[in-house]
Amino acid sequence: MMTTANFITLSIDGVEPEFGAPEPGRIISGDPHFRTWNLEKREGGLYSGIWEATPGKWRIVYEEWEYFSLLAGHSIVTEEGGEPVHLKAGDRMILRPGFKGTWEVVETTRKDYVIKV
Repeated sequence: MMTTANFITLSIDGVEPEFGAPEPGRIISGDPHFRTWNLEKREGGLYSGIWEATPGKWRIVYEEWEYFSLLAGHSIVTEEGGEPVHLKAGDRMILRPGFKGTWEVVETTRKDYVIKV
């Protein structure tokens, strides 16, 4: 990651990932696991980085605002009462506070993201 006072590049070279998974009570199927490379954390609740997940399906609830772009893989995001949205490399989405639904990783998925809490 190249950093100056006014910009960063979204490179994960030399950045140690954090490991995680959905809360057990939210998992619907599979055994999904996450890797997250946090590249920026700013005061006021702004975050950016790269996130990767292995196959599985779980419930999601967003209290934050997130923009992301899929870099690789295949995921399906479905809002409660809505139609499934299939996402593949190059697709982008914004999830707003109050979003409730499911995230299903069909093929290991990697995305870059910007989150505002």
